[in-house]
Amino acid sequence: MAKTGTHIRYSTGVIAYPVFFVMLIWLVFWFQVRVFPPIKTLGIIPRSIDGIPGIVLSPLIHADILHLYHNTLPLLFLSAALFYFYRKIAWKVVLYGIIISGLFTWFIGRPSIHIGASGLIYVLASFIFFKGIFTKYYRLVALSLIIVFLYGSMVWYIFPVKDGISWEGHLGGALAGLLFALYFRKSLPIPERYAWQEPTYNEENDPFLKHFDENGNFVGSKELQEREEKANNSNDIEINYIYKPNKD
Repeated sequence: MAKTGTHIRYSTGVIAYPVFFVMLIWLVFWFQVRVFPPIKTLGIIPRSIDGIPGIVLSPLIHADILHLYHNTLPLLFLSAALFYFYRKIAWKVVLYGIIISGLFTWFIGRPSIHIGASGLIYVLASFIFFKGIFTKYYRLVALSLIIVFLYGSMVWYIFPVKDGISWEGHLGGALAGLLFALYFRKSLPIPERYAWQEPTYNEENDPFLKHFDENGNFVGSKELQEREEKANNSNDIEINYIYKPNKD
Protein backbone atom coordinates (compact mmCIF):
# COMPACT_ATOMS: atom_id res chain seq x y z
CA MET A 1 0.00 0.00 0.00
CA ALA A 2 1.35 3.43 -0.90
CA LYS A 3 2.23 5.70 1.93
CA THR A 4 0.34 8.95 2.20
CA GLY A 5 1.65 12.23 3.47
CA THR A 6 1.58 15.99 3.40
CA HIS A 7 4.13 18.55 2.31
CA ILE A 8 6.49 20.02 4.89
CA ARG A 9 6.15 23.77 4.67
CA TYR A 10 5.72 26.77 6.88
CA SER A 11 2.29 28.24 7.52
CA THR A 12 0.90 30.78 9.98
CA GLY A 13 -0.56 27.93 12.03
CA VAL A 14 2.94 26.71 12.92
CA ILE A 15 3.32 29.74 15.18
CA ALA A 16 -0.30 30.85 15.67
CA TYR A 17 -1.64 27.62 17.19
CA PRO A 18 1.18 27.10 19.73
CA VAL A 19 0.99 30.75 20.77
CA PHE A 20 -2.78 30.37 21.14
CA PHE A 21 -2.33 27.33 23.41
CA VAL A 22 0.15 29.17 25.61
CA MET A 23 -1.95 32.33 25.79
CA LEU A 24 -5.00 30.25 26.71
CA ILE A 25 -3.36 28.50 29.67
CA TRP A 26 -1.93 31.82 30.90
CA LEU A 27 -5.36 33.43 30.57
CA VAL A 28 -6.93 30.60 32.57
CA PHE A 29 -4.24 31.02 35.24
CA TRP A 30 -4.95 34.77 35.42
CA PHE A 31 -8.65 33.99 35.82
CA GLN A 32 -7.77 31.46 38.53
CA VAL A 33 -5.68 33.97 40.50
CA ARG A 34 -7.85 37.05 40.06
CA VAL A 35 -11.40 35.78 39.81
CA PHE A 36 -11.99 32.12 40.62
CA PRO A 37 -9.31 30.29 42.69
CA PRO A 38 -11.45 27.12 43.07
CA ILE A 39 -10.89 26.43 39.37
CA LYS A 40 -8.04 24.18 40.53
CA THR A 41 -10.65 21.70 41.73
CA LEU A 42 -11.82 21.11 38.13
CA GLY A 43 -8.96 18.76 37.32
CA ILE A 44 -9.07 14.99 36.92
CA ILE A 45 -10.38 13.19 40.00
CA PRO A 46 -9.72 9.48 39.34
CA ARG A 47 -12.71 7.15 39.22
CA SER A 48 -15.08 9.96 40.19
CA ILE A 49 -18.02 11.28 38.19
CA ASP A 50 -17.07 14.80 39.29
CA GLY A 51 -13.61 14.30 37.81
CA ILE A 52 -14.75 13.45 34.28
CA PRO A 53 -14.82 17.09 33.03
CA GLY A 54 -11.22 17.36 34.18
CA ILE A 55 -10.19 14.96 31.41
CA VAL A 56 -10.60 17.89 29.00
CA LEU A 57 -10.11 20.83 31.38
CA SER A 58 -7.04 19.69 33.31
CA PRO A 59 -4.45 20.74 30.65
CA LEU A 60 -5.62 24.33 31.06
CA ILE A 61 -5.25 24.45 34.86
CA HIS A 62 -2.01 24.82 36.82
CA ALA A 63 -1.20 24.83 40.51
CA ASP A 64 1.06 27.91 40.57
CA ILE A 65 3.20 30.19 38.41
CA LEU A 66 6.19 27.83 38.57
CA HIS A 67 4.08 24.91 37.38
CA LEU A 68 2.79 27.04 34.51
CA TYR A 69 6.26 28.30 33.60
CA HIS A 70 7.73 24.79 33.39
CA ASN A 71 4.98 23.73 30.97
CA THR A 72 4.98 26.84 28.77
CA LEU A 73 8.24 26.45 26.81
CA PRO A 74 7.95 22.70 26.10
CA LEU A 75 4.34 23.16 24.98
CA LEU A 76 5.34 26.03 22.68
CA PHE A 77 8.27 24.21 21.09
CA LEU A 78 6.71 20.76 20.75
CA SER A 79 3.38 21.98 19.37
CA ALA A 80 5.22 24.18 16.83
CA ALA A 81 7.25 21.14 15.71
CA LEU A 82 4.05 19.09 15.49
CA PHE A 83 2.24 21.62 13.29
CA TYR A 84 5.28 22.16 11.06
CA PHE A 85 6.17 18.53 10.36
CA TYR A 86 2.76 16.86 10.82
CA ARG A 87 0.29 19.56 9.86
CA LYS A 88 -2.28 17.14 8.41
CA ILE A 89 -2.68 15.09 11.60
CA ALA A 90 -1.62 17.67 14.21
CA TRP A 91 -5.11 18.45 15.53
CA LYS A 92 -5.93 14.75 15.87
CA VAL A 93 -2.78 14.19 17.92
CA VAL A 94 -3.54 17.16 20.20
CA LEU A 95 -7.25 16.55 20.78
CA TYR A 96 -7.18 12.75 20.99
CA GLY A 97 -4.00 12.95 23.03
CA ILE A 98 -5.70 15.09 25.66
CA ILE A 99 -8.63 12.68 25.87
CA ILE A 100 -6.62 9.44 25.95
CA SER A 101 -4.02 10.65 28.46
CA GLY A 102 -6.84 12.11 30.57
CA LEU A 103 -8.82 8.87 30.52
CA PHE A 104 -5.71 6.91 31.44
CA THR A 105 -5.16 9.19 34.44
CA TRP A 106 -8.82 8.96 35.42
CA PHE A 107 -8.66 5.14 35.47
CA ILE A 108 -5.33 4.54 37.25
CA GLY A 109 -4.58 7.82 39.04
CA ARG A 110 -4.08 8.22 42.76
CA PRO A 111 -6.93 9.77 44.79
CA SER A 112 -6.01 13.40 44.12
CA ILE A 113 -6.74 16.26 41.72
CA HIS A 114 -4.55 15.98 38.63
CA ILE A 115 -3.99 19.21 36.70
CA GLY A 116 -1.52 20.67 34.20
CA ALA A 117 -0.55 20.49 30.53
CA SER A 118 2.29 18.05 31.18
CA GLY A 119 0.17 15.10 29.99
CA LEU A 120 -0.22 16.79 26.60
CA ILE A 121 3.49 17.63 26.55
CA TYR A 122 4.31 13.93 27.01
CA VAL A 123 1.91 13.10 24.18
CA LEU A 124 3.75 15.49 21.85
CA ALA A 125 7.27 14.48 22.90
CA SER A 126 6.48 10.77 22.64
CA PHE A 127 4.73 11.09 19.28
CA ILE A 128 7.44 13.24 17.66
CA PHE A 129 10.21 10.98 18.96
CA PHE A 130 8.72 7.63 17.94
CA LYS A 131 7.28 8.95 14.68
CA GLY A 132 10.72 10.11 13.56
CA ILE A 133 12.27 6.76 14.45
CA PHE A 134 9.56 4.76 12.67
CA THR A 135 9.69 6.78 9.44
CA LYS A 136 13.51 6.63 9.18
CA TYR A 137 13.38 9.94 7.31
CA TYR A 138 16.57 11.87 8.08
CA ARG A 139 14.88 15.15 9.00
CA LEU A 140 12.50 13.46 11.40
CA VAL A 141 15.20 11.26 12.90
CA ALA A 142 17.20 14.43 13.54
CA LEU A 143 14.13 15.93 15.20
CA SER A 144 13.81 12.81 17.37
CA LEU A 145 17.42 13.25 18.50
CA ILE A 146 16.70 16.88 19.36
CA ILE A 147 13.74 15.74 21.46
CA VAL A 148 16.01 13.29 23.30
CA PHE A 149 18.62 15.99 23.87
CA LEU A 150 16.14 18.57 25.17
CA TYR A 151 13.61 16.41 26.98
CA GLY A 152 15.26 13.03 27.53
CA SER A 153 15.15 13.49 31.29
CA MET A 154 11.36 13.56 31.11
CA VAL A 155 11.32 9.78 30.87
CA TRP A 156 12.01 9.46 34.60
CA TYR A 157 8.79 11.25 35.47
CA ILE A 158 6.57 8.55 34.00
CA PHE A 159 7.45 6.69 37.20
CA PRO A 160 6.46 7.66 40.77
CA VAL A 161 9.87 9.17 41.59
CA LYS A 162 8.67 12.44 43.10
CA ASP A 163 5.71 13.39 45.26
CA GLY A 164 3.29 15.97 43.92
CA ILE A 165 3.83 15.03 40.26
CA SER A 166 1.13 13.26 38.28
CA TRP A 167 3.27 10.46 36.88
CA GLU A 168 0.04 8.76 35.80
CA GLY A 169 -0.71 11.65 33.42
CA HIS A 170 2.86 11.54 32.12
CA LEU A 171 2.71 7.80 31.53
CA GLY A 172 -0.68 8.10 29.85
CA GLY A 173 0.62 10.85 27.58
CA ALA A 174 3.75 8.89 26.64
CA LEU A 175 1.70 5.79 25.79
CA ALA A 176 -0.79 7.87 23.78
CA GLY A 177 2.05 9.42 21.77
CA LEU A 178 3.49 5.98 21.02
CA LEU A 179 0.05 4.74 20.00
CA PHE A 180 -0.42 7.67 17.58
CA ALA A 181 3.07 7.15 16.10
CA LEU A 182 2.09 3.55 15.32
CA TYR A 183 -1.38 4.41 14.06
CA PHE A 184 -0.20 7.22 11.77
CA ARG A 185 3.00 5.46 10.67
CA LYS A 186 1.91 5.56 7.00
CA SER A 187 1.30 9.30 7.07
CA LEU A 188 4.68 10.71 6.09
CA PRO A 189 5.54 14.40 5.73
CA ILE A 190 6.93 15.21 2.30
CA PRO A 191 9.29 18.12 1.62
CA GLU A 192 7.63 20.61 -0.72
CA ARG A 193 8.94 20.29 -4.27
CA TYR A 194 9.04 23.12 -6.76
CA ALA A 195 8.28 22.74 -10.46
CA TRP A 196 11.96 22.92 -11.43
CA GLN A 197 12.71 19.97 -9.12
CA GLU A 198 10.35 17.62 -10.95
CA PRO A 199 11.89 15.11 -13.41
CA THR A 200 9.46 16.23 -16.13
CA TYR A 201 10.54 19.87 -15.87
CA ASN A 202 11.31 21.56 -19.20
CA GLU A 203 12.95 24.98 -19.21
CA GLU A 204 11.52 25.85 -22.62
CA ASN A 205 7.97 25.57 -21.27
CA ASP A 206 8.62 27.57 -18.12
CA PRO A 207 6.48 30.76 -18.39
CA PHE A 208 8.86 32.67 -16.15
CA LEU A 209 12.05 31.78 -18.04
CA LYS A 210 10.43 32.81 -21.31
CA HIS A 211 10.95 36.42 -20.19
CA PHE A 212 14.76 35.99 -20.42
CA ASP A 213 17.14 35.34 -23.34
CA GLU A 214 19.92 32.75 -23.43
CA ASN A 215 22.27 35.20 -21.68
CA GLY A 216 19.93 35.80 -18.78
CA ASN A 217 18.82 39.25 -19.94
CA PHE A 218 15.21 40.24 -19.37
CA VAL A 219 13.41 40.56 -22.69
CA GLY A 220 9.78 40.45 -21.60
CA SER A 221 6.99 38.41 -23.10
CA LYS A 222 6.55 37.69 -26.80
CA GLU A 223 3.46 39.89 -26.87
CA LEU A 224 5.45 42.81 -25.48
CA GLN A 225 8.27 42.23 -27.95
CA GLU A 226 5.83 42.17 -30.88
CA ARG A 227 4.26 45.43 -29.73
CA GLU A 228 7.68 47.07 -29.42
CA GLU A 229 8.74 45.85 -32.86
CA LYS A 230 5.48 47.09 -34.37
CA ALA A 231 5.95 50.49 -32.76
CA ASN A 232 9.54 50.73 -34.00
CA ASN A 233 8.55 49.80 -37.57
CA SER A 234 5.64 52.23 -37.71
CA ASN A 235 5.66 55.99 -37.93
CA ASP A 236 2.08 56.21 -36.78
CA ILE A 237 1.29 57.48 -33.33
CA GLU A 238 -1.16 55.32 -31.44
CA ILE A 239 -3.55 57.21 -29.17
CA ASN A 240 -5.85 55.36 -26.79
CA TYR A 241 -8.95 57.08 -25.43
CA ILE A 242 -10.79 55.99 -22.30
CA TYR A 243 -14.38 57.17 -22.11
CA LYS A 244 -16.00 57.58 -18.70
CA PRO A 245 -19.71 58.45 -18.80
CA ASN A 246 -20.87 61.35 -16.70
CA LYS A 247 -22.91 60.00 -13.79
CA ASP A 248 -24.82 63.31 -13.54
